[in-house]
Amino acid sequence: MDTGTHFVIGLGLGGLAMVDPVLSADTTTAAAAITGMVLGSQAPDADTILRLKGNATYIRNHRGITHSLPFLFIWTLVITGILTLVFGSLPIVHIAAWVFLAVALHVFSDLFNTYGTQAIRPFSHKWISWNIIHIFDPYIFASHTFALILWGLGISTPQIIFPVLYSTVVLYYVIKTVHHYRLTRSMPQLDPEHVEGESYMLIPTVKYHVWNVVKKQADGEYRLGELSSRQLKWIDSASCSDHPLVKKAEQHPDIQSFLYFTKYACAEWKEHPWGYEVRWFDVRYRHRKQYPFVAVVVLNRNEEIMDSYVGWISDKRMEKKLRFDSY
Repeated sequence: MDTGTHFVIGLGLGGLAMVDPVLSADTTTAAAAITGMVLGSQAPDADTILRLKGNATYIRNHRGITHSLPFLFIWTLVITGILTLVFGSLPIVHIAAWVFLAVALHVFSDLFNTYGTQAIRPFSHKWISWNIIHIFDPYIFASHTFALILWGLGISTPQIIFPVLYSTVVLYYVIKTVHHYRLTRSMPQLDPEHVEGESYMLIPTVKYHVWNVVKKQADGEYRLGELSSRQLKWIDSASCSDHPLVKKAEQHPDIQSFLYFTKYACAEWKEHPWGYEVRWFDVRYRHRKQYPFVAVVVLNRNEEIMDSYVGWISDKRMEKKLRFDSY
């Protein structure tokens, strides 16, 4: 989920924690619990600091080890320790249990997005992404915000508001999961151009009944479409090059980081007066007729690598970043 959603979820979990009489009986303990929920809901994304080492390092590691099984316990211990230092004597077991819940729910909710996490490290470094909930889901954000307003205005007690909120959120996740499963199963029937050997991936959008569709054809090429109320419309296609320049450029460490993260990268190359441009783009992230999640390598006429870039960017910003006209 996005940072804002994780934040309101952290506050919501703080409200839910008030069902624990040990936490709600004392204002200091309650404040510590709410603080712990907010910190726990943000902690796994502490790897954002890796942006300082460059986009390639960040992309390779974001939602990696900090979202792993060992770190569920590490974050819990660190946050509980901080709370003890700040707030003094606390019911440690109760605080730790609720902080663990906040951390675990952060990681668990990220599994439902397209980006995914390496949640089962160290047993596997596989990226797990279920493609069910958009990174910003209007219902999840709005429902939490509404519940927090009710709590803030004193319209009802947190012991009533937040159990109701999370009951509806759990139901929402179940409905979305079943809906996604059924649509995915029905894609061969919804696609009049379907042939044997093709596979489909449905990607959520902010609209409940609208899904982006990635079809991998039997020849390895991709088609991109939109599924709206069970009506499928193809809007683009992607042909992936296996030119020797692609093979050479993909050995660059930045490109390796990109390919480590995504299995849906498609490569293309262009010749310029000064040399060559080799670009990989992630077909899952089509936006306004572009694919903004890219990895690019620039080579001179001698096929020597001159520059590279990995990250989210538009074509115009890409040209400015790599200064194609300066080679």
